[in-house]
Amino acid sequence: MPQSCFADRLGDLVELTPSERIALGRLEERERVLRRNMTLQRENDRAGEMFVLRKGKMMSSVLLDDGSRQILRFHFAGDLLAMTNMIYSSATETITALGDCVVAPFDRSVLSDLMLAQPRIAALILICNQIERAALTDRLAALGRTSAKARVAAILLEIRNRIQLLDRSTPGSFILGLTQEEIGDATGLTAVHVNRMLRQLEEEKIISREAGQIRFLDEPRMARAANYVDRYAGLNLGWLPGHP
Repeated sequence: MPQSCFADRLGDLVELTPSERIALGRLEERERVLRRNMTLQRENDRAGEMFVLRKGKMMSSVLLDDGSRQILRFHFAGDLLAMTNMIYSSATETITALGDCVVAPFDRSVLSDLMLAQPRIAALILICNQIERAALTDRLAALGRTSAKARVAAILLEIRNRIQLLDRSTPGSFILGLTQEEIGDATGLTAVHVNRMLRQLEEEKIISREAGQIRFLDEPRMARAANYVDRYAGLNLGWLPGHP
């Protein structure tokens, strides 16, 4: 049985038992490979499987009435994908690969059996969903209330922080892995406006860019500019059984 990426993700929140890791491994017994820009599911398709993202980066989006795209979330290794398929008969979002990716599909029945056998895992899945909900609420507030510069800065911080969660040895610079159009679709800006905000952050010596790499030169100013809250920090899990 392959090592469980989702177990590794939950293991950052609480120490898992061997039986919990074995149970989580059953979600990842199958694999599917996607290349950049390939679609895992389309909005309004018949909802079927759910997925663990084992490798790569993906995004969830919806198509608006005017034909434009709104990116809702970026997904990284260890994330659960298409979890609304638990409760809806039609997919609520399109999920697209942002690079070469590997996902592990699993059925509702597998998740149901897991939750019955391992109730603490059910609680951890709820926690992950609440973290995503809080982050999505922040994104919604930013779209309506913050400047273009703050929205772009927040995306840069979000991507960097998620990369560091996966690899704490990540150096000071990181590969963003997004086009300016994709940043625009996540922030409600045009690609031209995104380019202008990136240049402004550079001119203010808050970031530097070179060969696809981004480096934060002044992180306190970056955080102030972004009005960003890291929803993976400051968790209160003392109520969870087995948590110290």
